[in-house]
Amino acid sequence: MSEQAVAEYRIEDLAHHSGATVRTIRAYQDRGLLPKPERRGRSNVYRDTHLARLRQIADLLDRGYTLASIKELLEAWDAGRGLGGVLGLVAEVHGPWTDEEAARITREELNDRFGGKPDDRAVDEAVELGVLERVPGTSDEFLVPSPQELAVAAELHAAGVPLDAITGHLRELRGQVESIASRFLDFTTEHVFARYLGSHPPTDADAAEAATLVRRLRPLAQQTVDAELARAMRLFATRHLQRHLGAAGQPVAPSGPTPVALPAETVRAVQELVGPAHVAAFVRAATERELQARTMNELASRKGD
Repeated sequence: MSEQAVAEYRIEDLAHHSGATVRTIRAYQDRGLLPKPERRGRSNVYRDTHLARLRQIADLLDRGYTLASIKELLEAWDAGRGLGGVLGLVAEVHGPWTDEEAARITREELNDRFGGKPDDRAVDEAVELGVLERVPGTSDEFLVPSPQELAVAAELHAAGVPLDAITGHLRELRGQVESIASRFLDFTTEHVFARYLGSHPPTDADAAEAATLVRRLRPLAQQTVDAELARAMRLFATRHLQRHLGAAGQPVAPSGPTPVALPAETVRAVQELVGPAHVAAFVRAATERELQARTMNELASRKGD
C-alpha cells in the first residue's frame, strides 16, 4: 500500500482510528471544528490532519473544555496564532497538584488494614468518593489515588471511629475544601491571571507565561491551608481540653472576678428592702454572712467528728 493510501481515510476508517463515532465527526464538521474532507467522486477523503484534529478535540474535552471554547482555540491555531502555549497551560493546570504518587492495593490488604472484616458497602462508598478506583479487568485490586488519605482513614478506624462516620466526615470536609480551592482560584485569577486571560484565547506568549505562574503558585494554596489548619487545631484543641478538664472537676482558675447575674425578682426585692442605692452593699454583706455561716458549720461538724 502506498504512503498516499495510508494517509487517506474513509469516514468509517477515521472513526475507527480516532475513537469518535461517524455521527460525531459529521457534527464537528457542521460546527466548524473539523475541516471539510476532500470530495473525490462520490466519496469523502480524510487525511492525517483530520485525525490529529479529532485527537486534539478529544484531549481538550477530557480536560473539561466546552466545544465552543475548543472552537476558539482551534480557530486561533488555524489563524497562525499558535496553540503550543495554550496547550502547555492546559497541561500545567491539568497536571498533578501534589507530589504524592498513586498506589495499588488488593482487597485482602484493604480488609487487613480495616479490621480484617470485608465490608462491601464501605468499599462502594470509598469508590464513590474517589478514595479507591476499581482496576479494569480485576475484581480484587484497587488504585489508591492518595495513599495518605487512605492511611488517615485506617488510623481513624483503628482509633475506634466507625467507617460510616469517616466517610461522612470526608464528604463534609471535601465540600469545605472545594470552597477554599474555588475562593483561592477566584483570588489568583482576579489579581494575577486576569491580565493573561483577557483575550480569547490568550496569545501563545501570554499562555506560556501563565503556565509558568501556575507552577510557581501551585504549592501556595496547600502551604496556606496547612499553616491555618495548624493554627486552628492548636486553638480549638486547647479549648476542648480546657472544657473537658473543667467538666471532670478540674476547672481552669479564672484570671479575675467573674460577674454573676441575679434574677430580676431578687434585685427588686432587695431594692424594696434597702433602697436602690444599697443593693450592692446588701448583696455583698449577705454573701459574706452566708460564707461565714458555712465556715462555722464546717468547723462545728469537724469538732463533732
